Amino acid sequence: MEVLEQMEYHQPDEPHWHLPLIGVDPAKQGSGYGSQLLQHTLDEIDRRGEIAYLENTNPVNTPLYERYGFELMGIIQTDGTPPLFPMIRRPN
Repeated sequence: MEVLEQMEYHQPDEPHWHLPLIGVDPAKQGSGYGSQLLQHTLDEIDRRGEIAYLENTNPVNTPLYERYGFELMGIIQTDGTPPLFPMIRRPN
């Protein structure tokens, strides 16, 4: 329950798109498919002038999201749970 409370705390109060999952088959990772999926979605979000929010589950992906304008908001973690990294992106 504590993790869910922390997740709720970090979510923006204003209307936003919550990007829950972006995944690519491991055999195809590194081929640009994830970036294409993300860019397509962000183009639509920007067109609408809205905010994007996600909880990054892998710190290795943080630089990728930062390249697309996401900013790290903090770390969500309780005893014994893996960390989540809430990130927000304002429209371009």
